[in-house]
Amino acid sequence: MTDAFDRAQALEEMQRDIALAAQEAKMKAGAMLMQCEDCGEDIPEARRRAVTGCRRCVPCQSERERMR
Repeated sequence: MTDAFDRAQALEEMQRDIALAAQEAKMKAGAMLMQCEDCGEDIPEARRRAVTGCRRCVPCQSERERMR
């Protein structure tokens, strides 16, 4: 037997899955940012063309990879 909490949890899970699928589709379609999401500086057009879906400038991406 389901109650209101179970239905709410199922609805939240469905909405999250839809949002994640939409984001994944955007990235696969090559959606990208014009400015770096870390520092806000413009991402050069050459980088945006070379790296589909890039979200960071080269220095910020390099720093992020180094920190991992």
